[in-house]
Amino acid sequence: MLLYLPDDVFAIISRSFSPRDICNLSVCCKSLNTLVASEKIWLTQCEVLGIVPHKDLVEWRKGVCSYKALCRFLFKVQPLIGIWVHQNPELGNVVYVMPGFVSVVGCRIIPQELGPLGMQDGPILWSSVFEVIGDFDGSPMFFLHGKEKGIDYIYPGSAKAIDKSCNILLLEVEPGQHKNVSSLLQSKSFVHTSGLELSRKVCRSNSDISRSQRLMGDNEGTVVTFGKLAFSDRRKLLEVTTSQVRQKVPDTMIEPLFPRLRDDEENFQKDLVILRERRSLLSQMYKLGSSEIEYKANYQEVVPTQLEMDDDPSRAVPDEDGGSGTQCIKRKGIRGYFWNSLKHILGRSNSINDSHPASKKLTTSSEIRHVRLQEFLRSSNTIRLTLNASNVKLSSYRAWPNMHDSRFALYKLPLRVPGADQEYAGLWGGAFGWPPGKPSEDKPGKALFFLLLSYEEFEGQQLLIATKILEGTHYVLHPNGSAMFIANMNDPSSEPFPWDTDADSLPVNIKHVFSGEGIASGYGFRYPGSKPGSLFVFHNGVIAFIWKETRAVLTLQRLNLQDLLKKGERIPSLPPIANFSYLTKSYSNVFAGFPTSSNSLSSPRKGRH
Repeated sequence: MLLYLPDDVFAIISRSFSPRDICNLSVCCKSLNTLVASEKIWLTQCEVLGIVPHKDLVEWRKGVCSYKALCRFLFKVQPLIGIWVHQNPELGNVVYVMPGFVSVVGCRIIPQELGPLGMQDGPILWSSVFEVIGDFDGSPMFFLHGKEKGIDYIYPGSAKAIDKSCNILLLEVEPGQHKNVSSLLQSKSFVHTSGLELSRKVCRSNSDISRSQRLMGDNEGTVVTFGKLAFSDRRKLLEVTTSQVRQKVPDTMIEPLFPRLRDDEENFQKDLVILRERRSLLSQMYKLGSSEIEYKANYQEVVPTQLEMDDDPSRAVPDEDGGSGTQCIKRKGIRGYFWNSLKHILGRSNSINDSHPASKKLTTSSEIRHVRLQEFLRSSNTIRLTLNASNVKLSSYRAWPNMHDSRFALYKLPLRVPGADQEYAGLWGGAFGWPPGKPSEDKPGKALFFLLLSYEEFEGQQLLIATKILEGTHYVLHPNGSAMFIANMNDPSSEPFPWDTDADSLPVNIKHVFSGEGIASGYGFRYPGSKPGSLFVFHNGVIAFIWKETRAVLTLQRLNLQDLLKKGERIPSLPPIANFSYLTKSYSNVFAGFPTSSNSLSSPRKGRH
């Protein structure tokens, strides 16, 4: 019956199918395979995913071989869309992943103050963190962004299988696929490989062992993964890897990363032309540039020799041109430079883990928890930068996940769609003061706050929790992830609103009032105290929480972060590793040290609410 349906009718029916269902139909018979290969069917599947509207899908299709390829890419990157955070620095480390052009882009929201025109009219400041671009066949290409010594770089890598319910993004170094014998025979590095190493490679490549088994260390009973390395080894390995794979970004490719809003159709079309060219150049750079570092040929001879040199400075090692060196191994090419950079952590790791090779009892508990860097590197011929989107079990406190201080990670915040029973759930933004969005004479700029509103049941009561994820002050006043206020949605209040008019001098129109408590102590407590207040809901959609004692008011409105970023202003990124997740605890605005045309972020705040 399906074969006799018109294409348009079958396309409508296919909305109830998943991409997996469509693929299953395609293997039933030749007729169904031809039917589901229709562009209309896969366009429908792209629309069902809901990442970009129909008009944008038509433009994106021009960059891939088919709607099926486009659907493959969208299906893979869909779990990345949303808000990702890290607790350091306390002012906020918020990364919003949004659609670009046949890509998704991670944008860091910069802690900032509102301009004189308020949040909607003033450009919001942001910097790029990473992007995942769809290739011609729909396969993902990962690029980390960073700026070093005033130069913009991209750092190509792989995007591992993205978990459909991922809640953590990890920046890691991953062993590449193991080479077979034929590829080894064609490799330039083959002539430098010892007989022992060759026998290992032949044995491993001819066996049917799994990938996880190939990651087993020689002396370890568990899989050697990046996360099992010591923090210092992980950090240095990331630094060395990014230094080897980085590529300078041509001036014509720096921006834009996504088109402007469609309300300016002329500039929107100009942006699309630039974005197509940029994506084509990035794809070429990804394929021509080496995103994998091949080091295996140097592993057996370079590392032991270097460790011996450290003990005997008089020894010299011949370089590729027949010369000699006494302070370092002078090798041409990426492998030699890699090991020259990596020798210090290998030497340290070797001395720590092998200081008592004859007695395992002397190994401390902290050393047992980590594996040696050598064991990790033995698992493959190559290593590469990797974006690992995984799902892990996380505990949380009032909608804020408990995070590791030593993981190069971003944590996803669940952004619930507002419903009849959770009307105010979602992302809100605003500032202290009334009227909303209007700076006062004594404070020309007001700190921008982003709050994630979520619901929680407690002792039979429905609580609305406003979790702070961004604070635009110069120095932190409230801990990141703290509840700015909690309102009891089952406890209406009769508290009057202190002002009669709004920003437009119109009478205020109150819809609901709820009792609650607001944060009281500022920084100094991980879970600060609170004081009574009330949450006011206006008919125009604005909400305001007022502290009863001080009459301080925090006014908020719903945000469309994607639109704000498209109208925003991009500032330079941080160096690559810190740019992904800034792990150093800081109470000052580390992201604000860049001159821009529309802000004065370096000026400290002089008062508190």
